[in-house]
Amino acid sequence: MIRRVGLALLGFLLLTVPEAARAQQLVADLTSHLVAITTGFTGTSVVLFGAIEGGGDIVVVVRGPERETVVRRKSRVAGIWLNTRSIAFDNVPSFYAVLSNKPVDDVVPANLRQLHEIGIDDLKLNPAEKAKPADITEFRAALIEEQQRGGLYDKQPGTVNFLGDKLFRASLDFPATVPVGTYSIQVFLVRKGDIVAAQTTPLIISQTGLEADINDFAQNRSLLYGLVAVALAAMAGWGATFLFRNA
Repeated sequence: MIRRVGLALLGFLLLTVPEAARAQQLVADLTSHLVAITTGFTGTSVVLFGAIEGGGDIVVVVRGPERETVVRRKSRVAGIWLNTRSIAFDNVPSFYAVLSNKPVDDVVPANLRQLHEIGIDDLKLNPAEKAKPADITEFRAALIEEQQRGGLYDKQPGTVNFLGDKLFRASLDFPATVPVGTYSIQVFLVRKGDIVAAQTTPLIISQTGLEADINDFAQNRSLLYGLVAVALAAMAGWGATFLFRNA
């Protein structure tokens, strides 16, 4: 069903865009630019579809909103596990994935992978403070491992499928824990080891309904939210005590 929708939208795109736009080497879009997280959200997929002129390979980089991330290391001190060391990293993508129709290393040269941060190994994760190179390497690896464990960084690149010589599609998969915010979908057309065209498409992931209202309340009225949470917890405890007392 998703494949048919993507093909239909792609056909509509190719029929309706102006002639000048059709002459472009790369045209790409999403089946939806908005993902709404509601109650019972278990993850979703968004189809990327497009067309190229002149042949080549497609590489896609999906980046979630950036944030500062602190990685902590625990050590056993006097029989107790404590946080003994931490490193904060600036501008860490909250979500990161790469997709390609061929192995990325075979398509994009190392200098371009590094320039455009294509692939986990070339993702720039800069510490917010001075640290020893060995510590940066260790904590960077721990950060990536944690993100992969949560399904927020891909362990293996995804697949871009060509439908003939010009049309392509790819499924962008997002887990239930996907962070909200504005995502960047970068599409690169690579030909003979050179990026000859690129396009960036936004995707917004947002909460709707009760979750959104609660999140907004917690963010904008944190003190009142805390008081309400404490009051509710106290009422729940009192209610449980009352029930067990009369059981």
